[in-house]
Amino acid sequence: MDGFIDMAQHPAQDHPQDRALLALAEARVPRYTSYPTAAQFGALEEDRYRDWLRQGVRPDDTLSLYVHVPFCRELCWYCACHTKPTRSAARIRAYAEALLAEVALLAEALPPHAGVSHLHLGGGTPSILGAEGLGALLATLRERFHIRPDAELAIELDPRLLDEPLADALAGMGFNRASLGVQDIAPEVQSRIGRPQPAEQVARAMEWLRAAGIPGINLDLMYGLPGQTIAHVEASARFAAWLRADRIAVFGYAHVPWMRPHQQAIDATLLPGVVARLGQAERAEAVLRQMGYEALGLDHFALPADPLTRAAREGSLRRNFQGYTTDRAPVLLGLGPSAIGSLPGGHAQNETDERRYREQVLAGHLPVVRGVAVTREDRQRAALIERLMCDFALDIDAQAESEPGMRAILDEGLQRMLPLCRNGLVRREGARLEVLPAGRRFVRQVAACFDAYLAPDAKRHSAAV
Repeated sequence: MDGFIDMAQHPAQDHPQDRALLALAEARVPRYTSYPTAAQFGALEEDRYRDWLRQGVRPDDTLSLYVHVPFCRELCWYCACHTKPTRSAARIRAYAEALLAEVALLAEALPPHAGVSHLHLGGGTPSILGAEGLGALLATLRERFHIRPDAELAIELDPRLLDEPLADALAGMGFNRASLGVQDIAPEVQSRIGRPQPAEQVARAMEWLRAAGIPGINLDLMYGLPGQTIAHVEASARFAAWLRADRIAVFGYAHVPWMRPHQQAIDATLLPGVVARLGQAERAEAVLRQMGYEALGLDHFALPADPLTRAAREGSLRRNFQGYTTDRAPVLLGLGPSAIGSLPGGHAQNETDERRYREQVLAGHLPVVRGVAVTREDRQRAALIERLMCDFALDIDAQAESEPGMRAILDEGLQRMLPLCRNGLVRREGARLEVLPAGRRFVRQVAACFDAYLAPDAKRHSAAV
């Protein structure tokens, strides 16, 4: 692949630079879907959140809504989401009632605004609510919030739980984007992650969605899974591209059994090492580029005419809790257990426990429990991190002149970045800072140079490299 270092062909012992790159690849740094990140969240009182809503939403602001459905029919072993397996219709029904109550509470707490420009249903498996439950949710959201005619309405789907009538129902509700989880098409890899899913099932799901008139379809792939090889990743990437999904995401599996105990079902001895993971990620990118997709940000790919690609070309690509997006709404509100929102005043997360969530909502309380206030400096650092994650570049002088105090933040971050420059990952030419092709796989580490919470001094950051 042009410009990238093929780590599979450069063992760590061959050269000191290779060892440094492997150390970077193994370093644990945030995904920077927000700044400050969730690691900085602490207790958040409902009254403070209500103040953020009153003070942070202006009449001309559009809103973005994320609705979390915390259930799946069964739990895939690789999953790191806040979700539980259930087949209890009564439990799902009780949750749906609480969710509708939260929609009403949140709408009542909001001042006048310009309506909803983005709605994203995630999980878990949102379709577990069924066509009737989803229809009731959409009707309530339209009643309580003004969903704009040009709004993007997106839903995450399990291909195994989709049929033609549901696809038609989703289109009838106004959904215009759907994301399907694929991960890997090889049966032997699927068996090691507890997700049997024939490739034909994915292809059939896409046919139903397209026939129903849903124009935007995303496919999610993974690398770094147990027993997965470069050949597996390449075959899955070719399959996704052959289906001509509008967008394809290729995520690295994060093995965190101390946080997600069900991941203990995965045989950790079969997990690819860092060299293999890097090789897999690079092969997926090479295949997708070859088949007409453009690489966007760290792990997304889209067809040339897709709005996400246009946003990347124009420098307006954004990154939020759902990853890379065209969403430019200044306020993101989360509904459902564990959902996270972002306002000018700070980030807020709902109660993660389903039972406690229901109790709080049915008692008339907005169910926020954690969050972090955002300072002016946080917003400045967040802007730099987002542009690096989206554009792989910064105009240093323009950023320095944008706000008082930015020059000092830039100078500090650029000093921390010197080891990355020496390793050929980042280049500064005059006022332009650029993440070089060889460094794009490590853009999270580049962005971390501006993270005051993760790396408070240059020495600590250099040791990680």
